[in-house]
Amino acid sequence: MAILKPFKGWRPPREIVKDLASRPYDVLNSAEARAEAGDNPYSFLRVVKPEIELPEGTNLYSQEVYDKAIENFRKFQNKGYLQQDAKPNFYVYAQTWDKKTQYGIVGCAGVEDYLDDRIKKHELTRPDKEEDRMKHVRMVNANAEPVFFTYPAVAEIDAIVAGITKNAPEYDFVADDGFGHKFWVIEDRNTVKTLEELFAEVPAFYVADGHHRTAAAALVGAEKKKNNPSHNGEEEYNFFMAVLFPDNQLTIIDYNRMVKDLNGLSKEEFLAKLNKDFVVEEKGHLELKPEKLHAFTMYLDGKWYAMEAKPGTYDDNDPIGVLDVTILSNLVLDEILGIKNMRTDKRIDFVGGIRGLGELKRRVDSGEMAVAFALYPVSMKQLLDIADTGNIMPPKTTWFEPKLRSGLVVHTLD
Repeated sequence: MAILKPFKGWRPPREIVKDLASRPYDVLNSAEARAEAGDNPYSFLRVVKPEIELPEGTNLYSQEVYDKAIENFRKFQNKGYLQQDAKPNFYVYAQTWDKKTQYGIVGCAGVEDYLDDRIKKHELTRPDKEEDRMKHVRMVNANAEPVFFTYPAVAEIDAIVAGITKNAPEYDFVADDGFGHKFWVIEDRNTVKTLEELFAEVPAFYVADGHHRTAAAALVGAEKKKNNPSHNGEEEYNFFMAVLFPDNQLTIIDYNRMVKDLNGLSKEEFLAKLNKDFVVEEKGHLELKPEKLHAFTMYLDGKWYAMEAKPGTYDDNDPIGVLDVTILSNLVLDEILGIKNMRTDKRIDFVGGIRGLGELKRRVDSGEMAVAFALYPVSMKQLLDIADTGNIMPPKTTWFEPKLRSGLVVHTLD
């Protein structure tokens, strides 16, 4: 069983929370983050993407970037932009998008649970990104951003959350991107104790989004344990901040692919090769969205095509074989277009469905890309099945929206 414990969060005063809360570090490049922070002194991007205060072109992994993160985090504490709660609390974080609201519990998960696979993963991590986040956690000595977990829904937890969210929230704002955010502090000791006990009965937690941050937080905790001769297991570094949403409230949206060239093939040759494993139909100029599993759409040379995988090209009884990303990766990207490693090949790019099919069309029409593929989204059941069986999804398979805002609460490791 995995554990979730309360913690003394560092939080912004209500009057500056909208200005302080930022999008997470990994959804913005440096130029976008610099523009988004602008002259706003409260923007938490100054802590999670501190290069925005250094000269353009600064190496993102240089020591001066991490030093700036430390400096800015301390400044936020000293100036009262972040203030620590007096007691260990849980928190409820609600996100609203497209008339739908999902409610998560903010608490601290256990480093040992991650290392012992009671916190289950479905993606591989890249060592360079892992090391970057480890340095940030290690030097700031805090989990500045939460990770996004899910768990099999528990009716008793849902009932507690429903009761809490009938009260006025501590924070309530709509961010500039249109997503709504509400936040409640759970201070009642009996409720905190009950939630701890209920989560202790949950068989496992699942990383939904934030594999690199999760790995970094856990590895820094393990490092601190190794270096502390007086370690007793109760230190704050044994835990890291997460938001846990019940699985029945989450929706995964599509994560699409684009390729820069047709691997030396003409359009006609490429279409002919596709016909081996797919039923391909030209559909015209109007945007075409996949409507079911194993049905893809493709944008090529100004036209949309429907592409349905033929029986025998997939295995619905295999957690990996059932995935449309597996079918496309094996039969098209690898076999036809020669892309052997999607993590390293510069000919492929990935576009979250939040950007819409228009982004695929735009980049193909511009000549930057030759072809784009839209995929039907992975289901939560598929994600949990893969994690439960110890399998790993191909890269860039799941896209969760909304993203967690950073800076609503921070967990320090001392």
